[in-house]
Amino acid sequence: IESGQLELVEDTYHLATVIQDEKLLLNARVAGKPISTLIEVDPTIPSKLSGDKLRVKQILTNLLSNGVKYTKQGNVTLKVSFEWMDADTIQLIFAVADTGRGIKKEDIPHLFDKFKRLELSENQNIEGTGLGLNIVKQLVEQMQGTIVVDSVYGKGSVFTVRIPQRVADKNAIGNFEEAVREYRKDMQASKSL
Repeated sequence: IESGQLELVEDTYHLATVIQDEKLLLNARVAGKPISTLIEVDPTIPSKLSGDKLRVKQILTNLLSNGVKYTKQGNVTLKVSFEWMDADTIQLIFAVADTGRGIKKEDIPHLFDKFKRLELSENQNIEGTGLGLNIVKQLVEQMQGTIVVDSVYGKGSVFTVRIPQRVADKNAIGNFEEAVREYRKDMQASKSL
């Protein structure tokens, strides 16, 4: 990323399948922990987008992993929404909220620093390199997006990412789980032709 060698690969993708993949990963991470997960998707969001699907997933995976990592009990929620920017482009909005330990106000400016693990004594049992949020921020910025954090220490955090994505199909996603089933059915049908 730092050398400027990372190229974004634009392609059309089904948003529902991206969300479903992240849901499965999230549920696997919370297995056995007293954490509930919730996925809320705006049913009017366009079903197919054009952008770097792999980077979108990387951003989401890092944020959801952090949510689980720093939450002992409670919940981790992913909200997916959007805003139209123009006739062919949306601002794709992901909000990852957790009921974890939260971040002290004075630590927030250092949150995206490289190799920075805040509150080392509190977090010494937590795996990771301290690069996750730094990578997320760089990926978001490379995609011309923004990331903001809102946190109350002792109560939890919300990370909100906004990334512009071109719209490949304006049909609304509807119920995203149903959209995944339809997509899989279409894939099976096209394989058997």
